[in-house]
Amino acid sequence: MGTAWFAVFGALVIVFQVSSPEIAARSTCVPGFESELLIFRVCREHLRTGMRLGRVGFTDCTNRTIFLFGTDDNRFGVKADGVLMVNREVVLYNGHQNFFIHSWDSQGQKITVPVRVVHYEHHRGHHHGHQCGKHHNGDHIEYSHQHHSTEVKSADHAENATDPQAHVLQFPKSLGGLRRRKRDWVIPPLKVSENQRGTYPLKVAQIRSNEDKTRKVFYSITGPGADLPPVGRFRMDRETGNLYVTQPLDREETAEYLFEAHAVADGAGQAEAPMEIIVRVIDQNDNKPYFTTDYKANVAEATTIGTEVVRVEAKDDDEPSTDNSELRYRILNQDPPLPTDNMFEINPITGSIRITGRGLDREKYPQYTLTVQAADMAGEGLTGQTKVILTVTDSNDNIPVFTQKSYSATVDENKKDVVVVKMIVTDEDEPQTPAWNAIFKIVSGDPDGLFTVKTGTNKQEGILSTAKELDFETASKHTLLVSVENEIPFAPGVSVVTSTTTVVVNVRDVNEAPVFDPKEMLVVKPEDLPVDEVVVQYTASDPDTARKQKVTYKMINDPAGWLNVDKDTGLIKVRRFMDREAPFVTNSRYIANIGACDDGRFYLNTFWSPDLEDVNDNAPFIEEREIKVCNKDPAPQLLSVTDKDGPEFGPPYSVSLQGMSKTNWTARMNDTRVILNLGTELPSGDYSVILRVADKHGLEQDSIIKAEVCHCKGKGAEATCTDRAIGGSNLPLILGILGAILLLALVLLMLLFAKQRKKDKKKPLLLDDSVRDNIYYYDEEGGGEDDQDYDLSVLHRGLDNRPEVLRSNVVPNFMPAPQYRPRPTNPEDMNNFIEDNLKAADNDPTAPPYDSQMVFDHEGGGSDAGSLSSLNSSSSGDQNYDCLSEWGPRFKKLANMYGGGEDDDML
Repeated sequence: MGTAWFAVFGALVIVFQVSSPEIAARSTCVPGFESELLIFRVCREHLRTGMRLGRVGFTDCTNRTIFLFGTDDNRFGVKADGVLMVNREVVLYNGHQNFFIHSWDSQGQKITVPVRVVHYEHHRGHHHGHQCGKHHNGDHIEYSHQHHSTEVKSADHAENATDPQAHVLQFPKSLGGLRRRKRDWVIPPLKVSENQRGTYPLKVAQIRSNEDKTRKVFYSITGPGADLPPVGRFRMDRETGNLYVTQPLDREETAEYLFEAHAVADGAGQAEAPMEIIVRVIDQNDNKPYFTTDYKANVAEATTIGTEVVRVEAKDDDEPSTDNSELRYRILNQDPPLPTDNMFEINPITGSIRITGRGLDREKYPQYTLTVQAADMAGEGLTGQTKVILTVTDSNDNIPVFTQKSYSATVDENKKDVVVVKMIVTDEDEPQTPAWNAIFKIVSGDPDGLFTVKTGTNKQEGILSTAKELDFETASKHTLLVSVENEIPFAPGVSVVTSTTTVVVNVRDVNEAPVFDPKEMLVVKPEDLPVDEVVVQYTASDPDTARKQKVTYKMINDPAGWLNVDKDTGLIKVRRFMDREAPFVTNSRYIANIGACDDGRFYLNTFWSPDLEDVNDNAPFIEEREIKVCNKDPAPQLLSVTDKDGPEFGPPYSVSLQGMSKTNWTARMNDTRVILNLGTELPSGDYSVILRVADKHGLEQDSIIKAEVCHCKGKGAEATCTDRAIGGSNLPLILGILGAILLLALVLLMLLFAKQRKKDKKKPLLLDDSVRDNIYYYDEEGGGEDDQDYDLSVLHRGLDNRPEVLRSNVVPNFMPAPQYRPRPTNPEDMNNFIEDNLKAADNDPTAPPYDSQMVFDHEGGGSDAGSLSSLNSSSSGDQNYDCLSEWGPRFKKLANMYGGGEDDDML
């Protein structure tokens, strides 16, 4: 047993010693080309097809001697055994040609080497004594290797895989049994020409596995084109591993096929990992060029030579960037061939069609048809055609011309946008085109822009109109020079003489209104300007200087009637006193409208705006007229002060109490408000508080405030009077009183209705309307008088039972009392003061009748105020009214009535 183990161990040692040199050799092998630069020297510049240039040495560190090579220059090719061949004729114009050769190692890594083919004569100086030797077919070739580093990138080319010597693709050796290899191992692609002739199936390549030396291996392929659609284009012999193409291929349908090759050992499963195979279809020139459309373009008859008209483009479905799709263009035919048969030329590479001949004439040859051909193989292969239709368009080679040399027209002055004249032109170019459409322009005679000219709708008519109002007095005639052109410039080479015409415009004189200068006058005057005082002289001038007319003036609008204008001079004076605080004045400005007319009775309105300077003619007054005050713990009353004058005649205000008000009340100013306080406790009742308020210049006025003093509930601002408060428990009493009043009103209506039905109507006792006294009937006189049909005492008994209520207090609650104007400080305004307050008294329902005693207040005993009488009461002889005659004309009537004068003399 021990002898057997020793024998086994000895055998293992021998095997290890034998395999060690082989492993060492393999570890030092580097896949690649024999040199880093391959140089092939030739003795001729012209290299013919099929010429052998030498052999390329390559190893992948295996036992393989057949490899797949590719070049980036398809004029050269490398066979599987490494022989470098000339595929197409090559001329070494510069004495050499550089390109790259590449191949793949057993791991699928791509390896590239630079190659230089050199003409020996160009490099003789560098290799003295070196001779070209005979090589094979008589070509002088030298092949050498130079070892130096070169960095290269190249394209991916390969020998046709359908060469009679088919490629043999070896499965890569497995590392550790049947483990799958990494995906970065790539087999170089196989190439098959499309539309290849011959008997199918054609052998493309063969795959082999190293396992087939020890056991039976079966081969197969999978992928599109084999077992997937399109199914059956490629198949593999199961026994030999030969790959066949079963039918002609079409690159335009499928340019590349990707398969997986499988090797399966008989009875043992997968022998090799799947190997990826790429089959690329080599393009053949089987598609002719074609145009996708017919071409139409316009060319102007005056287009210069060399101008591009249109560009055509054809397509070719063959492989791009190859001779099969390299197109060239040319013009096959020109119809019509006039005036020459080479009016156009085409760029053979870009397809740009340009003009090369002279004589384009739309009227003679309106259209050209060109037959254009595109050919692949740089113009030597398949062809396709298209039609190019060129329409000759009109050029602006004819100028528009006026039909008349001059025009004349008359226009009224002061009219705008009036058509003066219409000018007609003619043009021999094609109608309704930019070369035919006319554009008019005023060349001279209109420096102020008084006229405008535009083109009519028919494009051959110029319409001259007034852009501004003409003035006869400035210029009675205008002479204009008008030119005409087209919408587009004239064609090059055309002799241009612009057509012009003269237009004489006569201005007709019309009667114009007088003109104020300025149109609006602003005058600043004080509001207390006396009557008949001159405000301003506002005059107008008549623009019709040739008519010699007289201008007169008239007040068109004077809202307040304050002004008067002199008819002949335009002198404006004060007619009535002006008031800045009147409603006709806005922002201290009063606007009046003045008119001026000439002999033609033509009025022109203009605005005249005097700014009224404020004067201190309005004393401040208190707005509140009635207040309620508690007789115990009264709250201060805030009363607002108003002054109609401007701020310079306003605050700060001062306030003082007058009369008996000083005893019981106190008042002081707080900004623009009066703080009124009840100083002593007073019995409930109504009191008159006289407050005198003055502005900062001392203009003052008394304001009478009616103060209701009562017992209050609560304190401060929330206090309410309880003397006359009607609680919720008195509601039946209120309803009863209202019912009695309604019943009484119904009885009175019935009595009035019965009285009107009487046939004999009694004449009134007094016919004089001036008698305003009423006769009241009272119960104490007894009966017996027939002149009264009903008893009115019932209406007065309520007042008799309430002696504390004064007659002036019995007023309807729904009728507000009118505002009386305060006494003016200017004596001349006294007449207006009396008239305004008289009108207010006539509309005042609380005013007592005329010739009756006016009750002002209950002053109590010891009052300093005397008895007052109405204005119509007769005066005593003790009063002296002579001073009235010194107050001015407004008090002349009073002076005559009371002081004696003209009226006394008339009696």
